[in-house]
Amino acid sequence: MNFRLLLILLLALASGLGSSHSLAAEIRVAVASNFARAMISLARDFEEKSGHKVKLVFGSTGKHYAQIRNGAPFDVFFAADIKRPKLLEEEGITVSGSRFTYATGKLILWSPMSGYVDSEGGVLSHGSFEHLAIANPKLAPYGRAAREVLQSRSLWNEMKQKAVRGENIGQAFQFVSSGNAELGFVAYSQVKNIDKPIQGSYWEVPQSLYTPIAQQAVLLTNNEAGRSFISYIKSKPALKIISNQGYEIL
Repeated sequence: MNFRLLLILLLALASGLGSSHSLAAEIRVAVASNFARAMISLARDFEEKSGHKVKLVFGSTGKHYAQIRNGAPFDVFFAADIKRPKLLEEEGITVSGSRFTYATGKLILWSPMSGYVDSEGGVLSHGSFEHLAIANPKLAPYGRAAREVLQSRSLWNEMKQKAVRGENIGQAFQFVSSGNAELGFVAYSQVKNIDKPIQGSYWEVPQSLYTPIAQQAVLLTNNEAGRSFISYIKSKPALKIISNQGYEIL
């Protein structure tokens, strides 16, 4: 092989490597707090498989919605409801046809204390607790679901005085896990552990008592990395991760 041919091959290889590197991009993803643990696993797996980077920002669905409407530079939005992604779609802020349901969440009443919460949620009516943690019903779909459960048992007005409200379901969980509230309505995914039984005691709230928490995602910018991430979320490996984290999937 002569020197000139070798030089051409080396330049071609360098060009190819540069092109591959240039395809890697970073996407900003707004994620509902309840989905934090699942999303961390999903993002890590996606980064390893695609070479793209994923920057995650967790918070309440309502707050993310307001930020996106005000121009926050997110590429993808994973909400805890259908309402906000649909509103963004109607307002022309999303990539057309990108909205889809990625998971359905489950609400539980949980306490880290064993034997504290009974299997029917009777503690709500006869318990001697002082604080009940819930997410803000105006901002967080899990908070709205908790309110619906309490209303179905005619306990909403009574519980207002005991309610400790977090901005999102993540804060509600922290109130309970830290002991600042004896019990609280949290996402099943927050307490589920793949390898161990759930610590403490809980009531898995029948889904007949609250509007199903169908969680939808939507693409906000039409770029290759964002589209790849959405495609990945719909793949079998990703769906397995989501299911293992305590969500129902379609």
